Amino acid sequence: MPQTFPPPLDDASRAHAERMAAHLRLAIAQAGGWLSFEHWMADALYAPGLGYYAAGSAKLAQPAGGTGIAGDFVTAPELTPLFGATLAAQAAQVLRQTGTLDVLEFGAGTGALAEQVLAALDAEGLDARYRIVEVSADLRARQQARLAPHGDRVAWLDRLPDAFEGCVLANEVLDAMPVQVFRWDETGALLERGVVATAEGGFAWSDRPAPPRLLQVMSERMPPLEGYVSEVNLQGEAWLRGMGQWLRRGAALIIDYGFPRHEYYHPQRAAGTLMCHLRHHAHADPFLAPGLQDITAHVDFTAMADAALAGGLDVLGYLSQANFLVNAGLVERVGSLDPADAAAYARAVAPVQKLLSEAEMGELFKVLAVGRDVDPPLLGFRRGDRRAML
Repeated sequence: MPQTFPPPLDDASRAHAERMAAHLRLAIAQAGGWLSFEHWMADALYAPGLGYYAAGSAKLAQPAGGTGIAGDFVTAPELTPLFGATLAAQAAQVLRQTGTLDVLEFGAGTGALAEQVLAALDAEGLDARYRIVEVSADLRARQQARLAPHGDRVAWLDRLPDAFEGCVLANEVLDAMPVQVFRWDETGALLERGVVATAEGGFAWSDRPAPPRLLQVMSERMPPLEGYVSEVNLQGEAWLRGMGQWLRRGAALIIDYGFPRHEYYHPQRAAGTLMCHLRHHAHADPFLAPGLQDITAHVDFTAMADAALAGGLDVLGYLSQANFLVNAGLVERVGSLDPADAAAYARAVAPVQKLLSEAEMGELFKVLAVGRDVDPPLLGFRRGDRRAML
């Protein structure tokens, strides 16, 4: 039976969306009637007690009483524990090279990836210390409950470390960072897209001349194309540059959906990459049900690699998620499963196919490795490395 869109909301959800909308209308008014989309997105996702990642709604898909899937979207660790176990094989190589036992994860979601990585590292004889940086108080509480059996091996940081040696994990972190949205007009001028409040109480796009920094960056990255709309994640680039200040030795594995720059700003991708997720509906309207839906943008991996280099880090590898997982041993892990129970085997294999399939997550998702004082080749990048395409 076809699902309706937008999906129906209960009274509590509608009330929350209206509180979030009121907060955003106030922010627009305080900014003089126009708010950059970067700031609008930051509030919609992270405003304390109201934003999508700060207000306690079910964000990540998990089984709901055996009757289906709850939440708004599915991440790889929620699909199968084999994802985290395979990622741990790469983490283990980094830990052994650095002579440390420290793992640092950004944006740990429900804690599933941490749970999987710790179990797999234990199996490798590595009694790792796991640290998490999480901006969502709700998700931090869920992680703490899930990871409580690990005791003080797992700890949460309120800020970036001053210095770190070991392995850094960031699965679907960059796509949730607020982005600036721009448009080239018919004269070749660059405009920044912002948000205004409508008379009906909703929100609409409104464009202004781009500020000097945005104009400088985009003039270097693409030629003017009339009507072309896209995004740039300067916050993500700053995060990668800053990593060079505190990652003293080790590697960061950054997993997300996106493209190298020549594909990201391809003339045919003229409407940008903004994507929203609401109750398992993917759509492109960021103004729908604020505070209840995720808002994301794909990643320009060329920009992220350049930012890491500017921060003094090495780019150690870049390739598709499928190639990375195959290189790191996912197929062998599947082969070790017992096929005697055909139904259980099929349930285990189906999500692996989703992780590897070019039509699903295998090609759209990429893995970027950056670091310092780590000897290549890294396990997951032995074959199919695409650094030359960045």
